[in-house]
Amino acid sequence: MARKKNISKDHLISWYMEFVLEHNHHPKSVFSFAKENNFEEADFYKFFGSFEAIEQSIFGEFFNNTLKMLAKSEEYPTYDARNKLLSFYFTFFELLTANRSYVVYALRGNESVLKLTSLKLLKDLKQDFKTFANNIGIEKIDLQQEQLVKIQEKTTQESSWIQMVLTLKFWLDDTSASFEKTDIFIEKSVNSRFDLLDIKPLKSLLDFGKFILKEKVNFN
Repeated sequence: MARKKNISKDHLISWYMEFVLEHNHHPKSVFSFAKENNFEEADFYKFFGSFEAIEQSIFGEFFNNTLKMLAKSEEYPTYDARNKLLSFYFTFFELLTANRSYVVYALRGNESVLKLTSLKLLKDLKQDFKTFANNIGIEKIDLQQEQLVKIQEKTTQESSWIQMVLTLKFWLDDTSASFEKTDIFIEKSVNSRFDLLDIKPLKSLLDFGKFILKEKVNFN
């Protein structure tokens, strides 16, 4: 039988996920994986250097597919940062739920918050999500100093990733029907975060401080 041509990244991801769910382990070798799916071994290496790379890519694809789904909404670009993040979470975890068996398999043994935070398997997702969170318009203090701005951006990105990991941990442990408790967790955690990030009172205090410093000479 002639080997399949025009193998795509999506083909390899789909075949890989099917294999591990059916066998409960990854393929023994790229050669055996290619033979089972009737394609040339060399075609695998056009997209991935190892099975570890394909596993890492899968979580990145969950992120990319979430953005594609959000892009279909005419209303999404008009949302504020809070609602953009809520929409992302609900859509992202809807995709994870549709692939829950694979996600649970992939994260097996690494379900603790500490392990998930730095898990190499989630490297692509971590970088993509941190960039996304930094660019959705979360209001920041105008520090007017490059070094402080960078620190503030890094803090926003890291805290966003920790929130994602906490949500992922909750979802993994959730046994409620349709994972409705995860939906509640998402709504409450995102809203709580934005309430804590409300910088209007702090901005008012800083403006007052600037005024006092400016007018200090009048008090002397």
